[in-house]
Amino acid sequence: MLLSEQALKKIDREVSKYPAEQKQSAVMAALAIAQDEKGWLSQEVMEEVANVLGMPPIAVQEVATFYNMYNLKPMGQYKISVCTNLPCALRDGEKAGHHLKQKLGIDYRETTADGVFTLLEGECMGACGDAPVLLVNNKRMCIQMSEAKLDALVDELKAEANAGGAK
Repeated sequence: MLLSEQALKKIDREVSKYPAEQKQSAVMAALAIAQDEKGWLSQEVMEEVANVLGMPPIAVQEVATFYNMYNLKPMGQYKISVCTNLPCALRDGEKAGHHLKQKLGIDYRETTADGVFTLLEGECMGACGDAPVLLVNNKRMCIQMSEAKLDALVDELKAEANAGGAK
């Protein structure tokens, strides 16, 4: 098995929230658990999730490829998704993305040479009034990101990475 016993227990906990004949309803949670453990969703990991949930592997892959929170290839330790949809773009979202590109020395869909950062364009994050908005590793939302706040965030994440921080 590719997933740890701990990850499988977490998936079982999610499955228990649904009627027994609807185990597949836990697919999004199961993919998130697998991704948290592995860092990304390889074909083999998606197949294991499919086996655990009693689903065809293609059905799991359809979910993983539809939603942008799932990583289908290795990412940096910190995945930064910058909202570039129109409301954020009009409120300096594009400027925030450009600043991060310059600071990190990468473009969107690229990872820094040290493997610490991957930069992505993100879809609407539902916080248009707080633009520019970005997400770190799909879990931490950062709002009203001025250049100073972006610099502080990058410095914080670099320090955390150097200290052996989050995956």
